[in-house]
Amino acid sequence: MESSQVAEVAADITDPRAGLRAVASLRVLADTLELRQVEAALRAGMTWQEIADALGVSRQAAHKKHSKRVDPSIPMARRKS
Repeated sequence: MESSQVAEVAADITDPRAGLRAVASLRVLADTLELRQVEAALRAGMTWQEIADALGVSRQAAHKKHSKRVDPSIPMARRKS
């Protein structure tokens, strides 16, 4: 099923079981896409603060969620003391 179809099922309140499954599927898709964009941002040289600002979260929240999941071959700037 395509993501647009999944979104339609998620928005349809006539079958809550199917809707909840669709919401869970969309959450997995969104998390996967977010990680890919975070990796692209790091490759482009963006800082964790810039990534966090774009996501609308704190730097700490962005780092905690993604730092251990990003491709280890991506060079990440370390925070300056």
